[in-house]
Order: sequence, then structure tokens, then C-alpha cells
Amino acid sequence: MKIDNYNFAGKKAIVRVDFNVPLDENGHVTDDTRIRGALPTLKKILADGGSLIIMSHMGKPKGKVNPKFSLSQIKEDVAKALGTDVIFADDCAKAADKAAALKPGEVLLLENLRFYPEEEGKPVGIDKEDPAYDEAKKAMKVAQKEFAKTLASYADVYVNDAFGTAHRKHASTAVIADYFKPEDKMLGYLMEKEVQAVDNILSDIKRPFTAIMGGSKVSTKIGIIENLMDKVDNLILCGGMTYTFAKAMGGNIGESICESDKLDLALDIMQKAKDKGVNLVLGTDCVAGDAFSNDAHTQICSVKEIPAGWEGMDAGPESCKAFTAAILPAKTILWNGPAGVFEFDNFTGGSRAIADAIVKATKDGAFSLVGGGDSVACVNKFGLADEVSYVSTGGGALLEAIEGKILPGIAAVKE
Repeated sequence: MKIDNYNFAGKKAIVRVDFNVPLDENGHVTDDTRIRGALPTLKKILADGGSLIIMSHMGKPKGKVNPKFSLSQIKEDVAKALGTDVIFADDCAKAADKAAALKPGEVLLLENLRFYPEEEGKPVGIDKEDPAYDEAKKAMKVAQKEFAKTLASYADVYVNDAFGTAHRKHASTAVIADYFKPEDKMLGYLMEKEVQAVDNILSDIKRPFTAIMGGSKVSTKIGIIENLMDKVDNLILCGGMTYTFAKAMGGNIGESICESDKLDLALDIMQKAKDKGVNLVLGTDCVAGDAFSNDAHTQICSVKEIPAGWEGMDAGPESCKAFTAAILPAKTILWNGPAGVFEFDNFTGGSRAIADAIVKATKDGAFSLVGGGDSVACVNKFGLADEVSYVSTGGGALLEAIEGKILPGIAAVKE
């Protein structure tokens, strides 16, 4: 069922959103992007004359109640965004009465789903090596179904609008869908946009296609790198993984981050790119610092000649030129992961160069998809989020989708 075609009048809708928003030390929301992203879905339900039950996780409380991760902290932000009062249920599994009492146009926000281990479906307090683990896992799967059934009992219709958790087979993202008829479960507007954006990258490629993969570890990106090898024309690998490649090629990388057990993997990636005719762009120079600090002394040096006591902190000017040259002519662009320690203002140069090139290419007609927490934080920091084609709310979910994996949160609704 498509959300656009559904009339929520007189219906109670339970919506899985991703309101795992950043909070400051006082529990105030510092970035409401995810709340704003869910508004089209939530407002459609209310405008139709439906009542709304919102559920989400926050942080990693590991199946225990932790006030630090309470969604009560964002209740007023949600109310302000929706323009209406929000009722709060301080126990997501004991909210039947509040859900039953909801009138059309009213909103109920459930407490953090992950205060219950049943949400993630993982046994708590038992090691995987323990002989009793398999039995505990089976028991937890049964409990997870009951937890999902309880959540489902609050509503007439289920909407999944949480792309950020679509790659998890959790109670609220996938299992719950089993308790609704096909015509009463659907993806929200945000999810539909995310799925379409991924489809644009995978199925409707306009060439040249340039992918930019940043971040600290080659190992966490190997699946997507290998999948992209068959699709891209240019592959930029930047950020911390630069130094694993530099060391694999015999370079001296000082104190730079490096996966020393992945040097063969780095060389293998380089060979695969060559074999497949992919233009692999690696950083050649860097901005090195003598400490991991915004105030560190800096010098520009080759990524293969970083002095002892110094570490690569950002892409250097020659690297930025090479990145820009691979991005500007592109008609399809995917960016996941920064080119340096962009959190420090003095080391934003590489990430800024990538962002600026993507914005220019987008203005020239490219489809640009930016995804993954750090990349999104980058474009937001630079004030450029509105100048790329699409900013994805999903990190792991986006990567798994682009790897070609089936996402449980989407499959459960479409079955």
C-alpha cells in the first residue's frame, strides 16, 4: 500500500520513526533533521483525521531503562514541529490505555523502544560462547514476537518511516509488520524517498558515476567498495583509510590511523580497480598534525612520507585537486564519509573541497546522494544540505542497500 493512497480518517496509526537525535548535556536537541524528515508522514496522518502513535529508539541503552536516553526529552520538540500537543507514554509496552483513548488528531509518543531487550531481540547478560546462549536466543525471539504483537495491538495501521534502522530486524522495524494486513502496512514518505534515492544510484546510473568513500577503516567499507567496483567509473577513497593504503604501498605514515592487518586487502582493492578499469583516486598528500587536536601544529606532506610523531589529519591540496577532478564531470555521485577530521575546524579542507565539487556538479545536472552520519554532518556544517540532490538519513541502512542487501524493514512491509 502507498501512503499517498491511504485514508487514515478514524484510524490509529503506529509509526516507526528514527528520532535518535543528538542531545546536549542538558538533554536539548542539537539537530532536529530527523524530526523534520518525518513530518510529511506524521502530518498526512493527522490531516486525514487519524490519530498518531510515534515510536522510536534513542542511543544504546542495551535493554535497560536509562533516563539519559528517554524520549521524554524530545517531547516538546516533537510537539513544536507538529504544531500540536503530544501525550507521552513512559513505558512503550504498557501504553494500551493511552493508545485506546486517543482521539482523531491526537498524538502519543512512546518511551524508548530499546529500554526493552526484546526490541533488538538479543539475549542480555549472556556471552555468545556460553552453552546456554542458543536457548536464550530462541527464547528471546519468542519474546520479541510478543513485544511486537503488543506494539501492534495499539493501532489499526503500521507505517515504517525509519530508514536509519531499516537494516535491522527489530520488533518495531520488521517483526511488527506480521500483525497487520498487507493493505494496512506501508512505508512513510521519508522511506519512499530513501528507497527511490538508492534506486537512482543503483538502477538509473547516469555516467560518469563517482563514489567517494571516506572514514577511518577500510574493513567497515569493504562490502560496499567491492559492490561499487562493478558500477562506478571513479572511486575516491579518502579519510583515515588513506594511510592504510599508503602503508601498504611501503610508505611511512608516522602516527596516522592504520589497519595494519588490512594491508593485503588494500593492495587487493587497488588491483581489482585496475582489472575492472575503475579510476581509483587515493590521496597523495595530507595535512599532518603533531597532535590529535584542532590546535596542532601542521605541515603538508606526502601520505607516504609523514614524519615520526605526526599524523595525517586531512587531505592535502594536491589530493583535493584530484578529488575535485573526479567529481566535477560526474552525473551520478555518492558520498559516504569525510576526507579528514572535519570535526576540528582547522581540518575541514578536504571534506569542504569534496562538498563544494559535489554542489557544483549537482548544479550542472548530476544526481548527488550524501549519506552516512559524518557526511550528513559535513554538509550540514557547511550549510550545503539544500544544494545536493538528496541527503540520506540512513548510515548503515544506506550502505547495506547500496551493497545490494535486502533491508528487513522494507521487505517486511512489502511482503
